[in-house]
Amino acid sequence: MMQTESPFLDTLFLLRKEECMTVFSEIQEISRKEELDAAAYFESEFQKEKLEFFSDRINCDTETAVWAAKVLYHSAQLHLIRGNTAKDLNKLVPAFKGKRDVSSLLSADLSLRFLPQIISVLQIADSQDPLIMILENILKQFHYSGIGVDLDLKNINWEEELKDKTYRKLYLERIVEKKAYQLAEIPYIYQLLIAEFGIYKDIFWRELKINKIQDNEPGNSI
Repeated sequence: MMQTESPFLDTLFLLRKEECMTVFSEIQEISRKEELDAAAYFESEFQKEKLEFFSDRINCDTETAVWAAKVLYHSAQLHLIRGNTAKDLNKLVPAFKGKRDVSSLLSADLSLRFLPQIISVLQIADSQDPLIMILENILKQFHYSGIGVDLDLKNINWEEELKDKTYRKLYLERIVEKKAYQLAEIPYIYQLLIAEFGIYKDIFWRELKINKIQDNEPGNSI
């Protein structure tokens, strides 16, 4: 993508192409035109990624994709620009108010997959930063983007969460990619991983270990 005169759009383009960000000297309001341009960009990016998970029924939720992009962009800016911003945190990083489904989860992930790095930088700067909790709560909702991060996900009904076969496949693949042991050791997810890899599990993930007591519990047998 060519550079624009929009810090918001330039940040998105650079991040997704080079996996790096430029932090500008001030937080500027994002215009409606920028939102529409971002929506068109994410629609295009989603179509590219969709080729990898072979599902014609999942479409880009552009509204959620733009919300997630704004969360990421403002969070990065707030790492360095904090003067008189405390009162604006919920405005700059608003809670998600849309419908949580596979489309919104995968659309948000176009940006939120980079959010763990932002949280890590914020924690190094100030572990008591209130922005950290706001972002962690967002990742709890969109935990596909937070795989590999230590999140409190103990109340999730995993059978319900992973009922969609496309989302389930992507979720398992990212667990392996990120070597997310905490998730892999959840009995239900472990069974899914074994079913996915079969006799090749040791080749794909030699370090994977599971609590044998859990394996032997009723209903957890492999």
